[in-house]
Amino acid sequence: MTEVSQLPTPLDWTSDEIMTVVAARELTGEMVCFVGIGLPSRAAILARSTHAPDVTLVYESGCIGAKPDRLPPSIGDGVLSRTADAVVSVPEIFSYWLQSGRIDVGFLGAAQVDKRGNINTTVVGDYDRPSVRLPGAGGAPEITTSCGQVIITLRHSARAFVEKLDFVTSVGHFEDEALERQREKHGHGPQVIVTDLCVMRYQRESREFELTSLHPGVQIEDVLAQTGWPVIVSDDLQETAPPSNEELVALRGFTEGDQASR
Repeated sequence: MTEVSQLPTPLDWTSDEIMTVVAARELTGEMVCFVGIGLPSRAAILARSTHAPDVTLVYESGCIGAKPDRLPPSIGDGVLSRTADAVVSVPEIFSYWLQSGRIDVGFLGAAQVDKRGNINTTVVGDYDRPSVRLPGAGGAPEITTSCGQVIITLRHSARAFVEKLDFVTSVGHFEDEALERQREKHGHGPQVIVTDLCVMRYQRESREFELTSLHPGVQIEDVLAQTGWPVIVSDDLQETAPPSNEELVALRGFTEGDQASR
């Protein structure tokens, strides 16, 4: 048994760790979660290993009910198929599971995001002559329109949180109420943005993402300085609960296990 003296102190965490922990807390009960590689996978595995053991993880490669005990470097990693309840074809994952509304929550990253949760993962700069060409859409457009809700995770910077996207890869929400009602027939779209500074949540009244929680040590001014639009601050602004010892030990355990296996 680990002695209490060996556990990390409440302040002994990194910005990436609090982002992962806070994202993991969004998964509860028996949610079915469409998982990507990287931070989304870290958060999903952490949720299953701590407070949400009944969450079902679904990967784009066709693995349903995967139970990885380490971080998979890709959606084709053997730990996913070996621990899955079922493995189906990619077309079945998208047509039967995702597009038919069987997924409760999807995780997405982004290179750019705007105040309505529209996402760019295609290019930075002009499309024909971009300064950066990104991986592209993948399954993200279907995830944003078909999942019950979407959680976006990315580091907070003025380059990422922009007033106007260079390219709209995946649609978030619309300013027009009629269009917004139409998109909600398929799913509720992006609802939460988790960054290394804060949590933002979509508010239907303003049709924007509003600042609802600051991570410990972060000031409102820090978020405003790194966001390319005038941020609406919630009247009930909270301080994010710091990572607990249990969460940090679990997170570092499977992270270190993954590094040791390479």
